[in-house]
Order: sequence, then structure tokens, then C-alpha cells
Amino acid sequence: MKKEIKFSLVYRDMFQSSGKYQPRVDQLVKIAPVIIDMGCFARVETNGGAFEQVNLMYGENPNTAVRAFTKPFNEVGIKTHMLDRGLNALRMFPCPADLRKLMYKVKHAQGVDITRIFCGLNDPNNIIPSIKYAKEGGMTPQATLCITYSPVHTVEYYTKLADTLIEAGAEEICLKDMAGIGRPWSLGQLVKNIKTKHPDIIIQYHGHSGPGLSMASILEVCENGADVIDTAIEPLSWGKVHPDVISVQAMLKDAGFQVPEINMSAYMKARALTQEFIDDFLGYFMDPNNKLMSSLLLTCGLPGGMMGSMMADLKGVHSGINMMLKAQNKPEVSLDDLVIHLFDEVKNVWPKVGYPPLVTPFSQYTKNIALMNIMAEVQNKPMFSLLSDNSIWGMILGKSGKLPGEVAPEIKELAKEQGREFFTGDVQALYPDCLDKYREEMKKNGWETGPDDEELFEFAMHDTQYRDFKSGVAKQRFEADLQKAKDASMAKNGFSEEDIIKMKRAKAEPITAEEKGQVVWEIDVENPSMAPSVGKEFKADDKFCYIMTHWGAVKQTANFNGRVIEICAKQGDRVDKGDVIAYIQRNDA
Repeated sequence: MKKEIKFSLVYRDMFQSSGKYQPRVDQLVKIAPVIIDMGCFARVETNGGAFEQVNLMYGENPNTAVRAFTKPFNEVGIKTHMLDRGLNALRMFPCPADLRKLMYKVKHAQGVDITRIFCGLNDPNNIIPSIKYAKEGGMTPQATLCITYSPVHTVEYYTKLADTLIEAGAEEICLKDMAGIGRPWSLGQLVKNIKTKHPDIIIQYHGHSGPGLSMASILEVCENGADVIDTAIEPLSWGKVHPDVISVQAMLKDAGFQVPEINMSAYMKARALTQEFIDDFLGYFMDPNNKLMSSLLLTCGLPGGMMGSMMADLKGVHSGINMMLKAQNKPEVSLDDLVIHLFDEVKNVWPKVGYPPLVTPFSQYTKNIALMNIMAEVQNKPMFSLLSDNSIWGMILGKSGKLPGEVAPEIKELAKEQGREFFTGDVQALYPDCLDKYREEMKKNGWETGPDDEELFEFAMHDTQYRDFKSGVAKQRFEADLQKAKDASMAKNGFSEEDIIKMKRAKAEPITAEEKGQVVWEIDVENPSMAPSVGKEFKADDKFCYIMTHWGAVKQTANFNGRVIEICAKQGDRVDKGDVIAYIQRNDA
């Protein structure tokens, strides 16, 4: 028998690669024991990347979610791991050093064992400090090689990078093949090189299945010494996501590797629960194209998880481009033609901006530059003339780290014309410590910093989203977005607007005016009077609005425990006694 291969379930990334949101804490707690019962996973990816920001966006405390999800795995000895963007930590832009240090202490206290540290530029200067901070915080630092395919990104390049990170203290290495475009033979040679020089280093392979190379890549890396393989489960495996654990296990077992058996009864239960979560609300925000594989991804190198957002961008500009072409008496283009044009322009742009690995956020930046160039071309403007975004310029100028390649002369000249300067110093120095400022604001607001300062961490990491979470705006906005997505889905399936309204109201209770008069949602001398947002929770005795009568303002109560699904009266509308003001869906409905 060949060596033992362990499996990791990338449950967080399965959802992030498929849509906008991830399961709620109650759903994560529900599926964790079933994942354990499957008996085949030595590791589970529980958080990181956009996970916690997304929690805040739909009104959930991410600290509660992480602690609850990691707990059952901790109790049975399954290792938990998270995704960590190095200098950017858990967001899309750089973090101060004190915030980076706090992250590892907080995540270790919350039950996360391993942190997968990557830099979207593969700049070791952005990864090495996090290796040190992770160790100080009690976590295992897994340094990451962001895999892509270019004249710069050779086996030798990655081997040297791995040596640098291991010498700096990395205890594990991850090959993060985020677009699935790593060539199988080259990946195998890379693993062989690392294992030859560092036989005790654990190597974990993470490959998306989008372009169709992932199974061959898994076999090659295992044949050359890899230890752990990231896998998915139905109904979210394959497509732009990851290979299914069943197929990976069967392939490796046939090749003579020692692999764990899968409790298929538990697998089917996990599959059913995941579908249940999708049906509940997650599916309304999933692009069906992410279920499809495409070899076209090899031509541009963009991550599969980005395809949904890219297509949304293209649909948004498609009609505008055709309008401009028509005005110039030029033939219009189809959406498919525009996709190919964008892929070609990504190939043109990528080397000119220094070959950043096409991973968050630099994949988005590269795609956006390409899209701006297409718009410039249609408007008969010079290439790169629409480039103005400061975040993109930050990447080009070196303010996010050192690019793997050289920036093209024409972009350097453009930077000079705009008075922009390239940066070659310590990137971290551009982002001074911030925790004292956020601690003071929390004290002023009367907010607790939380056990292990976890609330302070969350506020400092995602301040805008955290404020919206604390105010309740985030949950209200999410509920409104969800209702909008549900309505759009029903309309797409042939339901009329009248049908949709009837179905929404079927499980709801009407709030009827208790008096004849004028509806006033709030009495506020400083701010405009606002109706409650769809999704806002009320208790039966809560004030819902006021009815202005001849004898004064009469408080209208909610009458039911539940959440608003529809507002029927605007500020100032006149209503008769018994008229419907709004509909509330009972909490037990």
C-alpha cells in the first residue's frame, strides 16, 4: 500500500464558490455532527475569507457562528482550518499589524486550529509576519502558494517560494489552485521538490474543478507526496467548485493509497441538509452557471467562483456597448462574443500589470482593468485611459506588495502622468495600528469588546458591516434582498405579480388600521419619518406606527410576533378603520 492520504471538507468554500452567502449558525450546528458521522474527514474548513463579513451582512454575529461550528469538530479531534489573506487578513484591503496579530488569538480561542495564509501576489513579505503571528496566537501556520500558469509562475518559482516560507517557520504548505488551471504534471513536480527538501512538511492541495484538470492534479500531487486533499460534497461539488470526496476516494483507492472509508448514509444526510439550506435561502443568490465546468477558464485563468460576478458585470454593460456600437454604425456583439473578448483582454492585461496571481482581490482587479479597456475601445479611447480606481492602482504601484512580474512601460508612463509614485518599502508601514481607536469607539458606544476581544476584532476588521449589524440595518437589508430575490425567482417561473403577492400574504397576518386617519410611521423632529424595512422583527405589543386623528396621535401596535413582509401604506396616506397597513409573517408560520 502507498502512503495514507487524508481528506478535508471545504464546507465554507463550497458555498463561497457557488453564491453570495453561507449557511446560518443554526444550519452549521445542524450539519456538523453529520459531517463527523461521515467518518472520512480529518479536517474541515470552518471559516475565513469572506465568511465573517458575509455573516455580518445578513445580520448574524460571526463570532457566535465560528465558535458554534468549530466546537463539535474540536471535541472529536477533527482539525479545523480557515482561510487568511495575509496582509489583508479577512478583508479585501490591507490590515494594520495589531489587527493581524489579534486575529490569530481570537480564532485560536474560537476553536480554529490551522490558518491557511495566502497573499494574492505570492509576496513572502506579506505572508511571513502572519506565520509568526499565528504561532504566537497558538495556531498552526499553513503557508500558501497561489497557483497560476504563466511564464513567471514556474515550478522553480514556486519551489523557491516554498523554501522561503518554510525557512520562515511555516509548518505546512498549501497549493491553492484557486482557478484549477495548475497543470497536473507541474504540480506533481512542485510537490516532489518540496518533499525532497522538506520531507516532514505537510502538503495540502486545494483545486477547483472548473476547467476539468483537478482530478488529474490530485492524482499527480498524491503520487509525489501530498498529504491532504481538499474535497466537496453534493449538491455543491464539481462545476466551478471542488471535486467530490466520493470520486477522489475511489480514484486514490484504486491507485493503491490508504484512504478512509465513507459512511454513505451520513453522506446522503449531509447532502440532503445542504440542499435544505440551499432551498431555504442560499439558492436564491447562487448563479446556476457555477454548476457548469468550462475549458474556457484555461484561456483566461480567472477563478471559477468569479464567473458569476463577471457575467453580471458583462450583462450590465452589454446593452451599453451595443448602444455605442450602433451609434457608430458598427455591428453589435453577442454576450458570448463579449465573454471571449473579455477573456482575450484579460490575457493582454495580465502580463502588463505584473502577472498578479488571479486570486481575490487581484483577480477582480485584473478583470476590471480588462473590462475598462473594452469600454475604452468602444469609445475610441486609448487602452488603460479609464483606469482610475485607487485600489487597482494600489496593486500596480506596489502598495499591496511586490508584483511577480514587471509593470509595462505604458502603465508606468500613465502613472507618471497622473502623479502616482511606485512604492518599494515595507507595505505594512502604510497601515498604522488601529485597535486603540476602535476600542475607544466601542467604549463610547457602550459596546462590549467580547470574550478574547473578539467583538473588537470584528469591528476593526469589518467596521462598516459591523456598524450595520449592530444597528439592525444589515438584517433588514438582507431580508429585503431575500424577498426581492424570491419574487424575481417566482416571476421567472411564470407567476404574475398578483400571484406573488397572494402567495406572500398566504402565510401572513394583516395589520389593520385601528382608527380612521393619516399614517405616520415615526414622530421624529430631526430625521425623516421612515416605514419599517421588510424583514424587521416586531413583538405583538410593539409600536408599529401612529394614526393621526382629529383628537391626536393614536399608537398602532403590531398585534403579532413576526417580521414585516409587505408595507401597504406610505407616509401620510389616509386610511379608514380596518384598512390594511402592512403584513407580518408570524414567527411560528
